[in-house]
This record gives sequence, structure tokens and C-alpha cells, in this order.
Amino acid sequence: MTDFTNTTAHDGDDNNSGTKDTTQAIVDFGSAMTRTPYGTVYCLTIIGQIEGHMSASTNTKTTKYEHVLPLLAKLEESEDVDGVLFLLNTVGGDVEAGLAIAELIAGMTKPTVSIVLGGSHSIGVPLAVAARRSFAVPSAAMTIHPVRMSGTVIAAPQTYSYFQRLQDRIVDFVSRHSRISAESFQQLMLKKDDMAADVGSVIYGEEAVSLGIIDQVGGLSDGLAYLYRQIEDRKNL
Repeated sequence: MTDFTNTTAHDGDDNNSGTKDTTQAIVDFGSAMTRTPYGTVYCLTIIGQIEGHMSASTNTKTTKYEHVLPLLAKLEESEDVDGVLFLLNTVGGDVEAGLAIAELIAGMTKPTVSIVLGGSHSIGVPLAVAARRSFAVPSAAMTIHPVRMSGTVIAAPQTYSYFQRLQDRIVDFVSRHSRISAESFQQLMLKKDDMAADVGSVIYGEEAVSLGIIDQVGGLSDGLAYLYRQIEDRKNL
């Protein structure tokens, strides 16, 4: 198994420069690229809170959509990248920012794999299923709950309608990119007896697979093996 670092050979100062670039990419974006005999894989982490149009507090770890969206577009067009591996450990966050990232992942033609590590909660669920193949480690957790909004909310029928339409967008995306039906996912979202002080469900690795949300229980080696197979199949087209 190779580490997610740039393994291309360089000499002298070029080697030091390559190492610095790789380290800086990990620091700036939580990402790295590795070149192997099977293909070149770009690893991107989606962690913490999915930040929306408002900046999160300085103490909060975030994934910023203004960084991820152009990066995904670049990876799709890059001749140097054969596949993308997404590592997820997110508490959720801004719904529209999360859906924007998920839609871009789902629209990629290059092989993509997601692995849920720790948790992929709330809007993290669409992000997990957006890749061509999704994996979850046995200890991974996913929280499915109705859409929430912070701040002042006007108590009017139009507000309820907006919430419902926003929720329908999430349900539709998940049902289109996984094996669970929209009705079953909505039932999980509105379950009343699973969480002590909230509405919704908390599911774990194997349960997520049995429900049809995640494709397969597995970790890093499983995800890379699938990704390399897809890269090989694409090269043979």
C-alpha cells in the first residue's frame, strides 16, 4: 500500500521542492497525490463543518466550497490524475454548499471512491453517496435528520414550503445516487424513537450498507482496490 504522497522520483533540489509542495497541499487543502504503477490517485479529505456563505468560527475545522469546487473541476480536466479518493469525516453543515460539492462529484467522469471514516453526518450523507462507489468502515456513523435553520425564522406557510423543498432536494439526490428509495430515506429522516432529543436516525457502517445508502463496508485498501480496477477499465476503453 502506498502513502498519499507524490512518489515520482526527482533529484536534488527538485526532490525537496516536490516534498514541500506535497506537504503544503496537505496543510492547505487536506489533499495529496500519489503515483503508482496502477495509476495516479488524488486524495481529498472532506472534514469538519461544510462551510457555506458565512465563515465559521476560527475554532471550527471546515471544508470550504470555494476551495473544493474549482479543485474538482481541475481534477476532472487534468491529464495527470486518473482517479479521486474522498475521505470523509464531517459533522455536516451548509446544505446548499454540501449539495453543490456533491453534485460536482457525481458529475465527474473519472473514477471516484468515497470512504466514510468516523462520521458523515447530515449533509455529509449526500457527499458520501456522490462518488461512483461508496465505502464505510464498520465503526462509521451517519446521522440522518430533517433540515434545520439557524437564526430568525418567519412562522409562515412559505417558510415550511421552503424547508420541505430543500429537504426534497436532499432526499432526491440520495435516492438517485444510492440503492435506498426516497420513501425509505424519508422515513429514516423523520424517525422519532432513535434519538433522545431529536428526530432522525443514527446508522453505522454495516447498517448503512444493508439499507442501501452505502455500497460496501470497507476501508482504505478496499477503496483503492476498487479505484484501481476502475482506472484500468477506463484505460482499456
